[in-house]
Amino acid sequence: MDQQNLTGLKEFILMGITDHPELQATFFGVFLIIYAVSVVGNMGMIILTKMDSRLQTPMYFFLRHLAFTDLGYSTAVGPKMLANIVTKQKTIPYNWCAAQLAFFILFIISELFILAAMAYDRYVAISMAYDRYVAICNPLLYTVIMSQRLCHLLVAMPYLYSVFLSLMITTKIFISSFCGFNVIRHFYCDSLPLISLLCSDTHEIKLIILSFAAFNLVSSLLIVLVSYILILVAILRMNSAEGRHKAFSTCGSHLTVIVIFYGTLFFMYVQPKSSHSLDTDKMASLFYTLVIPMLNPLIYSLRNKEVKNALTKTWSMCANILLKIHCKMW
Repeated sequence: MDQQNLTGLKEFILMGITDHPELQATFFGVFLIIYAVSVVGNMGMIILTKMDSRLQTPMYFFLRHLAFTDLGYSTAVGPKMLANIVTKQKTIPYNWCAAQLAFFILFIISELFILAAMAYDRYVAISMAYDRYVAICNPLLYTVIMSQRLCHLLVAMPYLYSVFLSLMITTKIFISSFCGFNVIRHFYCDSLPLISLLCSDTHEIKLIILSFAAFNLVSSLLIVLVSYILILVAILRMNSAEGRHKAFSTCGSHLTVIVIFYGTLFFMYVQPKSSHSLDTDKMASLFYTLVIPMLNPLIYSLRNKEVKNALTKTWSMCANILLKIHCKMW
């Protein structure tokens, strides 16, 4: 079946994470917990930053969209991966495979540029907050620069660009003819494993994917690096050691997320071809598709006093409501 012409194929077979049956139960338990924590953490961050009046600032606006993109690409991959671990027939329908690829590209690229927008926001916030002249003469300058309109523009542009890129890449792959094997050497429908199954000339598609991947990584990282260089310059100009420490602490969570996210992507795509192996690629993919979306809300909630205070307040409010309901029932 696998070696016949599959131009009109209806499904793909996903190789999954491992070929060892004895590890399936362990992997299922571990990744189910990771995905559950990711969903609860990111949904909680979205709700918390939307409901709490103290978190209605540009920083938390971007954080809400970061949580949304984390939830998006982990959900595009996680549920189907978990289902395939516990089923014997590890298949994915043709249309589902196309949808999975499209949504994964959309959310992962959006996250790159939302992280870049967050770096720019941190630069504006620090430079305005710790500039004595600005703080005295125009204390509201930060809210003027980082207006609601600009914030919406800085997230709308990545989403629109990501939708365009996602539709273009997915369409180019799935309008081509598939033949040979319908086995995808991965645990989800990624672009490069799918391209290896095409009959037609893949040079153009590979060139488009690699060109845009390089542009997305370099341009977003350049924005982050320039922003943090300017942040460092602004911090070094401060006279107060306490002010420098406070400025560094406001960037700590975002910088941690940046290092983990970009570090994983560069490990995945920049390492020499000679050192590539299927298992290494799968582990790196697992890290940035499931583990990073779980870590991001934990990093921001554990390192951020405002988020912790808002979480405590919301928890207390919910506990009081439940207590009142319980008392009325009895």
